[in-house]
Parts: sequence; structure tokens; C-alpha cells
Amino acid sequence: MPRITWVRDELLLACSLVAENGWQELRQGDPRVLELSDVLRSLPLHGDASVDPRFRSPNSVSRKTTDIATAHPGYTGSTTKGGLPTQKIVNDFLESPQEMLAAAEALRAVVASGELHLIPAQPDEPGEEGEESSAQEGRLLIRLALYRERDRGLRDRKLKQVRELGQAIRCEVCAFDFGETYGELGMGYVEVHHVTPLHATGPRETQLNGLALLCANCHRMCHRSYAGSSWRTPTAVRAEILIAAGQQG
Repeated sequence: MPRITWVRDELLLACSLVAENGWQELRQGDPRVLELSDVLRSLPLHGDASVDPRFRSPNSVSRKTTDIATAHPGYTGSTTKGGLPTQKIVNDFLESPQEMLAAAEALRAVVASGELHLIPAQPDEPGEEGEESSAQEGRLLIRLALYRERDRGLRDRKLKQVRELGQAIRCEVCAFDFGETYGELGMGYVEVHHVTPLHATGPRETQLNGLALLCANCHRMCHRSYAGSSWRTPTAVRAEILIAAGQQG
């Protein structure tokens, strides 16, 4: 079986296990390792790799926990060659432990729900290993968020709410109005975005008040991988616009 690189989502779950174990490695017979092996083999990330019993086996999961434990700055023994993605996930856990643990919990919850197996990969989600990904989410939670944001029924309900409040159908960040620019073609068009990421809210049912109306450009900026994160609030993007305007002024 060819070696399949561990991607961000897998490392997120493995590192949360090591962190909760006091940054100590776990042996392959540990029930927590056995359970994580089953979870990793179920993730929709590597095609049909799970048909091979060696893929993310308890032994391979245990070895990865060793890589993670020895990458911790407090480890004093000989380190293993876990690679840069392993070192990065450890650093992210040390910098934002509560956020990272919450992301792992949210990912486990959505895996357990079976929802991930019902939705296709999304064109805007983080790419293959080696490409920049979210410090908190990884690929699968972003896939779920993007899929929900593209739900036509959810979008229509959000637009109805905004109209009932007497508000304009325009971008909440830059105030771009598709109807004003494109006339009838753009009338009533806008995209929706989760204001708070799923790692903070959990994969619960999307609430209308948790959605913002955005133009395509600002929506991409909210999701763009940059400076260690691939998810920022509309307020944060608006602040970037003001900063850029000030620098140009």
C-alpha cells in the first residue's frame, strides 16, 4: 500500500487525543486509539483507501501519536520524523488550545452524524495536503459550511428575513448592491456566509441570525486562507478594507 500523507483533519483529531492525554503518546491497544482508527478510516478524504486494513490502522495511529508527542517543545527524548504538518498542528494546539479542541469536537460530531458522507466536495474548500488550510477547521468542516451556505432554501429564508426587517439586499461588508450595478439581472442576488465558524458553534442547524449577506468578493475574503486562518468574520474583512483605504489615502 502506498503511503498516504496525513491531512489536516486527521492530524486535528490525532493531536486532540494526544493533548487530552497530557501530550503523551498512546499505544496501539489503547481503546482511544482503536476508536480513532475507526473514525479516520471513515473520513471521506482518501477515496477507497480504507479497503486496505493497513490504512490508518491502530498501529499507524499509535505511531502518529508518537510523532505528535515528540514534536511538543517540552519533550526531552529523541524526536521522530513526523514532518512539518505534524509540527504545525502541535504549534497550533499550543497557540489556541481551546479553539483546536473545539474544532476536533465539532469534526467528531459531524462525522458521527453521517452528514459528511451525503455532501460532495466543494470547489472553494482547502485543497490537497501541502496547500494552506485553516488553523482551526481543516477541510471537512469548511466543506460542510460551504455546502450549507449554498443551500437555496436557506438563502431564500435569509433574504425573506432581511426584507421583513426593511433592510437592503446588499453586501454587509462593502455595501455592494448587485441590483444597482447589474439592473434586473442582479436584482435580489447576494450570497450568504456563516458569521461564526463551525468550530466555534458546532455543526448544529444553521440559524438565520448567524448568516450574513455578502458579495462574491467579500465572501471569498471571508474564506481565504491567510495568516494562519481560512475563516474570518465580515467585521474583520470590513476592517481590512478600512486599513487598505487608509494606506492608500
